[in-house]
Amino acid sequence: YKHNLYKYFTMTSRIVSKIAKGMATSDGGGVKLKRVIGGPIARVDPFLMLDEFKSDNSNDYMAGFPDHPHRGFETVTYMLAGAMEHRDHRGNCGLLTSGSVQWMTAGRGIIHSEMPKMDQGLMHGFQLWVNLPAKDKMMEPRYQDIPPENVPVVTDDNGNRIKVLAGQYKEVVGPVQGVVTAPLLLDVEIAPGATFIEEIPVGHASFAYVFQGTGQFGPKNESQEVKISHIALLDGSKGQTQIEVSSTEGCRFLLAAGKPINESIVQHGPFVMNTEREIMQAISDYRNGKF
Repeated sequence: YKHNLYKYFTMTSRIVSKIAKGMATSDGGGVKLKRVIGGPIARVDPFLMLDEFKSDNSNDYMAGFPDHPHRGFETVTYMLAGAMEHRDHRGNCGLLTSGSVQWMTAGRGIIHSEMPKMDQGLMHGFQLWVNLPAKDKMMEPRYQDIPPENVPVVTDDNGNRIKVLAGQYKEVVGPVQGVVTAPLLLDVEIAPGATFIEEIPVGHASFAYVFQGTGQFGPKNESQEVKISHIALLDGSKGQTQIEVSSTEGCRFLLAAGKPINESIVQHGPFVMNTEREIMQAISDYRNGKF
């Protein structure tokens, strides 16, 4: 009986298949950041890139991200501190403040800028790139701008605090809707000495990125320590249905999961398509003002 129980528990809890530390780099006008996916981890289908930007030195972020194009995927910006103004070539404008989320579907093409609206203080946030399947790569661009007050916050029985950005936690549904990869995106803060268990859809690729403290990820008999600024890939290849995390000191992390697209990817900077020919078309369209 104990053997069967042990087997059942290990089969339903995802284990950590790889741990990597975010790589220091810069992007845009010279914004200093840590590149996590797209750096030490190549890709986690459907996720193409994850950057964390965090600094209280304005020289590290004031240059921002001037006008640049995107085609073929979605960008997710989640702000923890500071403010970022978004503008695009179609006249759309929005202000991302602390706690807000923007899920932008670039689709067939958008040219936009993301510029800090502050000259001092802490700027902290994330940008996640999510791929689109071939059938949706040329869709009309769209935005889901979510203010902080529209992001549900749940405190569980263990004292953990969970912000539901996309997908569903327990009975609480996040504000981001209609995304083809059916993502789960949570900001999880684990109380010292507590444990957190969450269901992850079977077949979804998933990862956790720790940005405060340290946590033990995986079932107790196979857990691994994941420290601040590290990503843990969570193996669900055998149909595991959940992730278990505990922390002695407390920790905070992004938990992301998404349905893999399983298509060929050809990427040229901010263009992500399926073939070289489509990339050449994207470059031509951009140069000729057809976005």
